[in-house]
Amino acid sequence: MNKLTDKVAIITGGNSGIGLATARLFIDEGAHVVIVGRRRDAVDETVAELGPRALGVTGDLADLATHDSVAEFVAERFGGADIYMANAGVNTITPSSAVGIQEYDAQFDTNTRAVFFGVQKIAPLMRNGGVILLTSSIASGKVLEGHAVYAGTKAAIEAFARSWALEFKDRGIRVNVISPGPVDTPILAKLGIASADRPAFEAGVAQAIPLGRLGRPEELARAALFLASNDGSFITGVALNVDGGIALT
Repeated sequence: MNKLTDKVAIITGGNSGIGLATARLFIDEGAHVVIVGRRRDAVDETVAELGPRALGVTGDLADLATHDSVAEFVAERFGGADIYMANAGVNTITPSSAVGIQEYDAQFDTNTRAVFFGVQKIAPLMRNGGVILLTSSIASGKVLEGHAVYAGTKAAIEAFARSWALEFKDRGIRVNVISPGPVDTPILAKLGIASADRPAFEAGVAQAIPLGRLGRPEELARAALFLASNDGSFITGVALNVDGGIALT
């Protein structure tokens, strides 16, 4: 316990799914957490749920002005940050032949450009010995139907991480990637899977996963804690699959 005592963590997309589970665990481990999300009502509800060690900033991460707002807020409130987790992302499953420019740009704007400029803006505030975590996907290395654009966005941020691990080494800042497999989060509903179809969908996905089930957000959060805390103090520049083994199939 208390692996992150008085650390300041910023988590984009921290109001649901993996981001929310990570925010909750980081707070349990003693951190102050700033969550960043697009919808004010969702951010406010999450902050109220998480308690006094949670704060929120609302903005569209595809808008670079949001990253200025986050940096200014953290600088004024805490004077710096220890952990930055670029977790927010979007996914639209579409065959390459049917992808339009708006769909392409929407995924790259949120999944890739926002990560790059988020890190660029927050890096000057990162304390020496800090940690940058990027949430990728097994899709970056495993071909999944209709995921070409999404896979490209995630492969790009894994390349960012390798470069940043060397760029920030003199400051002792570690940069790592978490690559989830199928996880039981609200994004499943956003992919158009009706609640009545969920059991059949989950059963079908589970058959492809060596461990036989979908992951839980809390399991991804524990992986994030490992990399963000001193438990992962000699790890930088890696992409950790937290996927039940599906990348092997």
